[in-house]
Amino acid sequence: MTNTIEARSTTGTAPQDRHGIRGVIARHPLGSFFTLALGLSWLAWVPYILSPHGMGVWDIHFAEVLGSAQFTGVLPGALLGPLGGAFIVTAVADGRPGLRRWVGRLFRWRVAWYWYALALVVVPALIIVSALPFAGGDVHAPTALVFAAVVPGLVIQLFSTGLSEEPGWRDFALPRLQHRFGGLGAAAILGPVWALWHMPLYLSDWGGWPDAHWSEPVVFALFTITFNVLMVQVFNKTGESLPLALLLHVGVNNTISTFFPTMYPSMTAGTLMIGLTIMSTITAVVLLIATRGHLGYDPARRALPIDAPIPSAEPLVGSQHGTR
Repeated sequence: MTNTIEARSTTGTAPQDRHGIRGVIARHPLGSFFTLALGLSWLAWVPYILSPHGMGVWDIHFAEVLGSAQFTGVLPGALLGPLGGAFIVTAVADGRPGLRRWVGRLFRWRVAWYWYALALVVVPALIIVSALPFAGGDVHAPTALVFAAVVPGLVIQLFSTGLSEEPGWRDFALPRLQHRFGGLGAAAILGPVWALWHMPLYLSDWGGWPDAHWSEPVVFALFTITFNVLMVQVFNKTGESLPLALLLHVGVNNTISTFFPTMYPSMTAGTLMIGLTIMSTITAVVLLIATRGHLGYDPARRALPIDAPIPSAEPLVGSQHGTR
């Protein structure tokens, strides 16, 4: 199929009937979202990057929460960008029906147990294993305190990193990208944009400024692009379940922040990213070959309106499709 039009035959007002900025957003929802996601976040991060937590140009101090100023300096920008941009564009382009579909994916949690096992056990275990070859023998068993911190850390990550990013990248952008370009094309576009969004943070303590080597953002970008392939596959195979996308994403962050300081005390952030990137690259190659680039997305859906109900899939158990 070669259909590249985002059909919205049952939602909102026809884009050609709108004028001004609303008309631009309605005619170009993806471009509008990417502009808002990057622009709003980057603009909001400027004070943090210029503060003593970054380049030290402005004498602006951010309050610390749980021992980190990133909750007050980085999180607001993350919420404004992907989450805020997705809400604005969906409201303008698709109206209330589109907002119901957008929010509805957040409640598609009834999927087969093995998808949860993948996000909560398999992927974290692979992350830990990926660091072993780079530990130089300095490996320690995790303590009981580490295991006790896993669930609280996961909850914090879900309501910070997860909900600030995934409603934008996977919930809003991915379905539209796949409708236009298919699974492989969507992954090829979304991965680099997702990586690019993070790049200004390498000018702050988030990315290890000023001590991080120039190669670290490059390796991080490669990891983000390749890990996005797994995110696309899981999102599609679970009937566009946003809870699974959230858990898969924040499971990476939570595993690193809870296990690595105790298990790999001498490992730098740059070194651990090398192991992660190798593991995610191998996974991405295997998935691309095994699915012939479809990544769980049925190309026949591109001939249907973008708001057409998702066909039932075997892994789903009671998920709600259509317009929740």
